[in-house]
Parts: sequence; C-alpha cells; structure tokens
Amino acid sequence: MQERFRTLRLVLTLLLLTLIFSSCTDEDVTKAGSRFPNAYSADDTWLISWYVCGSDLESEYGAASADIEELLETELPSNVRVLILAGGTREWHNDLFRSDRLNLYLYDSGGLHPVDAMKNADMGDTRTLENFLRYGAENFPADHNVFVFWDHGGGSAAGVCADERTENMLRLNDIKAAFSAVYGETPAEPPFEVVGFDACLMASYETAAALEGYARYMVASEEMEPGNGWNYDAWVGALGANPSMGGAALGEVICDTYLAGCAEEDTEDEATLSMIDLARLPGLRSAYETYSREALASAGSLSPSFFAALDRAAQRAENYGGNTREMGYANMVDLAGLARETTRELPSGTALAQAVDDACIYKVHGDYRRRGGGISSYYSYDGDEEGFSVYAEQDAALLSQKCLLYCMIYGEMPEEAADILAASPDTGRIGVLPTERRNIFGVEALEDRAVDVDRNGNAFVRLTAAEMDILSSVHCNLLYIGAEEDIILYLGSDVNIDADWDKGVFKDNFDGTWPMLDGHPVYIEIVEEGDDYNLYSIPIKLNGMECNLQVIYNYDEGAYHILGARRGLEKNGMSDRNLIRLKPGDRVTTIHYAMSISGDDEDFTPVEVDTFRIGNHPTVADEEVGDGTYGYLFEFLAPTGESALSNIVTFEIQNGEIMTSVE
Repeated sequence: MQERFRTLRLVLTLLLLTLIFSSCTDEDVTKAGSRFPNAYSADDTWLISWYVCGSDLESEYGAASADIEELLETELPSNVRVLILAGGTREWHNDLFRSDRLNLYLYDSGGLHPVDAMKNADMGDTRTLENFLRYGAENFPADHNVFVFWDHGGGSAAGVCADERTENMLRLNDIKAAFSAVYGETPAEPPFEVVGFDACLMASYETAAALEGYARYMVASEEMEPGNGWNYDAWVGALGANPSMGGAALGEVICDTYLAGCAEEDTEDEATLSMIDLARLPGLRSAYETYSREALASAGSLSPSFFAALDRAAQRAENYGGNTREMGYANMVDLAGLARETTRELPSGTALAQAVDDACIYKVHGDYRRRGGGISSYYSYDGDEEGFSVYAEQDAALLSQKCLLYCMIYGEMPEEAADILAASPDTGRIGVLPTERRNIFGVEALEDRAVDVDRNGNAFVRLTAAEMDILSSVHCNLLYIGAEEDIILYLGSDVNIDADWDKGVFKDNFDGTWPMLDGHPVYIEIVEEGDDYNLYSIPIKLNGMECNLQVIYNYDEGAYHILGARRGLEKNGMSDRNLIRLKPGDRVTTIHYAMSISGDDEDFTPVEVDTFRIGNHPTVADEEVGDGTYGYLFEFLAPTGESALSNIVTFEIQNGEIMTSVE
C-alpha cells in the first residue's frame, strides 16, 4: 500500500511539473526543456551531507522536522545515504532530536540510525561545520558527495545558518575556511558534486566564489524562499532511483521539484532557484572584474551623477529580500539585471550579463521573479555602514566592487582603489573604514522645495539637470490630516507620479484613491518598480504577529495580487522564509505612522489603526479615501538612502471633488 501511494505521489509530481512547464514560455522558465545526461555508473555510491540549523524555523514552526519527515518517506538503495547533523534550535518538534546536543544521524536503505553522540556545539561556528565535513569524509567515503545547508539565509554579507541559541551565523569566510581546512586550499578535484542552500538569498556571486573548487555545481535561491523549501522526498528519491545521474542532472531535479512543491503550496509567485556551474566561475569573475574596474574608474571623480545613474539601474533591476525601511535591507541585486541596466554608462555590462547567463546553467522562478539572471550580488541600497563593513570583510567579494561601494557610501576613494585601477590583483580587503562619511550628494538642499499647480490642477516640482544628477528616484508621500482628531496619519510612499526626467518636471497623479485591504486604508511602501508590475510591502499585525504583507500590482491586469506575509529581516540580517498565506478569519491590524498636530512630536511613531477579520476573498484595491484633508509631498532620494521632502501639497476632498493648493 505504501509503495502504491509513493508511486501515485511521483506520478502527480511529474504531472504537476509537466503542467507548469507546458504553460510557460521560454522566457518564463529558462532552459526548461533541457536535460543533462547521466554521468556515472548506477553502482556508484553517494553521500548527502545535510547541515540542519533548526533555529526559530524549527522552534516556532517545526519546519526542519517537517523536511526530515519528508526525507524519511523516501526509500533509498544501499549506495545512496544521507548524513544529518541537526542543532541550532531551542526546541525540536520530533521525538528523536534534542536541543541540548548535536544530533548526528544516518538515513540509508535500513532507515534512520543515530551515528555518534556529539556534544552540544554552535551551528554558526566554523569549527562545527569543519568537524561535520571531516566526519563525513573520514567515516562515510563515497564516489560522489552532496552538501546542503538548511536554515535562514541573509545573502553575501549576512551568510547562513544562524544558531538560535548563540545568535552566531556562518559568514562566507567561515564556509570557505571550513571547506579549505578539510579539503585544502585548492583541491585537485571538487570534493562535492553539488553544494546547495535550502535558505534565502544565497545564489550570489560571492557565495559561488567562496565555494569555487569545492563543488562542481551550486544550487541556491536569489530571493527569499517560502517555508516549504526544497522537496526532499522528490529530489533525494530521484537520486535514489537513478544514482548514475551527474551533479547537473541532480541540480535540475532539485530546481524542478522545488518549483513544483511551491506551486503545490501556492508559494511560487516569487520563488527562484538557480544552478551555477562553478567551473565557469573564472569567466564570470573576469567579466565582473572588468565591469567593476570600469565602474570604479567612472566613480574616481566622485561625481554624484554617476552614482545616481548606477543606483537608478539598481532600482530597475530585480532586488531581493525586501529592501524597504519597513522590511529592512538585504542589499542583494540581480547581477545580470544591474549589468544590463548600466550598459549606457558601463559598456562592459553586456559581457557581464552574458557571463552570468553562461554560468547559471539552469533556473526556475515564479511569475513575479522572471527577470532575474539567476545570480545576485551585494549592492548597498540603504548606504548602511555596518552592513557594508561586514560585506567588505568577505574575501570572496571583489575588491574593486568593495572600493566602488566605499566611494558611494563614504564619499572618498579608499587607498586600495589606486592599485585596483593600476590592474593589481582584484583580491583582498579594504583597510580601516572611515569613522565619518562625506556626503557628496547634498540632497538636503532640496528640502522644502517649492511646489506649483498647473492649469489642470496637478501639483508639480521642477528640478534642474544638476539636481536630478544627485537623485536615484522621486517618490510621492501621502498623509491624512485630521484636525478634529488632532492627528497626521502617514499613508505611505509610491512611485505613482508623472516623472519627466528629460524636462525635470514631476507631477502628481493623485486621483483621490489609495490602496486598501478589504476596504481598510493601509500604509504602503514601494519595493520594486518593474516594467509590467510593482512590488509593495504593507506593515500589518497578522493574528498578533508583526509582519509585512507582500503585494504585487500587475499593470496588464490593473489589479493587485496578495502574495503573502513575511516578518522583516532580523537584526543579524537573516530573512524570514516563512511566507504566510492569508486565510479567511485571520485577524489583521493595520499599522500606520502618526503624529499629533498640536503636540511637540518630532517624528512619526507606529500606531495600530484598524483591526478586522479577513474575508473569504481578501483583496487589495485602490479605493476612494473619502472626504477630508490630505497632504502630499514629493520625496527626493539619494543613492545612499538620504532623502528630502518638498513643501506640502494640500488636497481638500469634498463629495469626491479634489481642490489642490500649495504654500
């Protein structure tokens, strides 16, 4: 009976994959029809080493236990085994593992067995990873090896596997150090067929560079992963059914079954998973070095206009992890997208985009992450010095790229830049970072910029070419001004303005409507502006938990789509991979920002406004805000996150009629 259900599940999975790929164009799923040939003998042995850092994903949701239970549904042949090291959480949701020790188990054709009693250790410590790598190599040698990191991920700066008990995590330097300690600095052959990250935001150039020489292929996600994660029953089962497959074929199966599992859980809209051929990394590194050196040379004069153009390109490219004031900043950008968007300023971007396409040999994605090239890289969207300093310490990151971002953030050239521009090797770290930063943008000069009203009643501002040269974007901000309630309520920011960057004229598009969730006004922030959709974030409390509702506005449909809710980034930079779908009856509290009119408030503070139950078909839609007084301001943003606000525009709405006035 169990075999019958197993066969049925496999048939349904294959059917689902067929439906997904048959309904997508070549643009929707890159190389979806390709198949990699078998590379080995069916008798070859395989060891999958699974580094499971349970963290709060396990203690709060039981996510690690669910994936382990999923693995145990797979029947394995004698030549495929899984070695599991599990720890890093305050509580396990199964009867086998304990939180006061490391749990070392082997899963093979005979089932799940405890292997060795191991003392408690920090899953975010290099030595724990090193010991696990060495234990597997010495005690379970195999013809082919796979290594999988399981937990939160935070991208090139934050790293992966944050131990909930110690709050330590594995940075890229830590991962590199552990692998090199066991296998040497430059192993003759990669010891692993695949190294994968069942974690958010790890499909970056920097991650791949840290693993170069240690694996043939890397599989990871550019974007945050949903809670369902990888489909272990499917991909481990596929390897068990065909041990002759090579690493590329296995990577393809991991990607395909992951997207199928996301579709099954209705979490595929923003899903991404990439397979990178690490043998092609030298070509990608060469193209990225050329691009970064060219950018650094252009930045040498510290011209704000170059950085503004670079930042506008980064804003147009796909970015991952949220990157808003509410969500926090993961600071990860799609590398191919950034390269393509900067070809006018940096001609070498064309070659870089092609190198990304060559290195990423397979990828899958949902409808709202179809523009990415499969490989991301660090980019400072917020100009945060602390986050940059951690990135700058990572040896896998290009020194030229570190110098470029240093220039933008600190307003000066680091000493190392001269050597890089003189064609010195593109490796190493920047020395001591400045204690103070020099602001080269001067966006504060636009504070209280005068606003006019044209003959059609549209408020507008004029900017000179020099003023636009310091800006990465212009947003609009909307406020509700309630004199009787003695409150100013901040409703959020958007890019819904008529922006003419050629003439320097920026007009309002306010029509008396604003996004509402089931008829309730919300605070909303723009995350990403695409060609055919925008991505927004809405802070709410969902059943008492603070999180951010992720919402897409589809231009073609003229409608919003709710993707789900996530908590913001942790202080350590780790993202939340638990995408929560709204259900009928969920209790939602909208969160706005407010200050009193009569008081001496110096800034807006968060306030809870409406609490209500979600209906059967929750929707976000632009609806009339109603009669009252509303304030509207143009916001001018610099590449390093600083901004300035124009003078206020007042909209008086009575019976649907809008009267516009300015100071």
